[in-house]
Amino acid sequence: MATVVLQAHQLTKTYMMGNNEVSALKGVDLTIEQGEFVAITGSSGSGKSTLMHLLGCLDVPTTGSYILDGVDASTATRDELARIRNKKIGFVFQKFHLLPDLTALDNVALPCLYAGYGEDEARKKAAKLLDLVGLSNRMDHYPFQLSGGQQQRVAIARSLVNDPRIILADEPTGNLDTATSNIILALFRQLNHDQHITIIIVTHEPDIAAQTKRVVELIDGKIIKDTINKEYTFNPETKA
Repeated sequence: MATVVLQAHQLTKTYMMGNNEVSALKGVDLTIEQGEFVAITGSSGSGKSTLMHLLGCLDVPTTGSYILDGVDASTATRDELARIRNKKIGFVFQKFHLLPDLTALDNVALPCLYAGYGEDEARKKAAKLLDLVGLSNRMDHYPFQLSGGQQQRVAIARSLVNDPRIILADEPTGNLDTATSNIILALFRQLNHDQHITIIIVTHEPDIAAQTKRVVELIDGKIIKDTINKEYTFNPETKA
């Protein structure tokens, strides 16, 4: 029986813009199981970024509940949300967010140090993950010495370093050309298949969403479509 990793029930999020109340999410129900590979998609203003912030424990809903790996994140304090993020979620962002003065190895090791690992253990774990994403020969390089695709691979390695339950990727190919985007998507597919990691990609690009196993589409703060991609295949010969 599949394990439920996250379950959102009737999530709403309301913001005040001046004197106006804006409803960004309007009662979202979403369940994701361990090992799924999901795209959350929609045009600008659809609510996908707001939903990503809630699923990533970067914010709390106005109403509704959100259970992440058995923990109720919808009522958590800021400190509790920070602990949940550190232990349960690996983030990959469009702009990489690597520290320019640290090597690839040290960028990946840094979250381990924050989590209380010793320096040697953190660096060993980081080295294994950089090897996993095909960058064993770039560990001592700084971000400015790496291509965009290589920087995103470092970011993916960093997202894995604390053994998260979920990788949450926000427009991870937004700054990359088509060929490099396909390499990054191939890496996500490989991690999902080989490591059984739950991956959620937030994207406005239909061709990126089409390369995942399941597509959740939002319009005006509501899920209007939730479909399984029956054409999805994993080709072990196609690797990053």
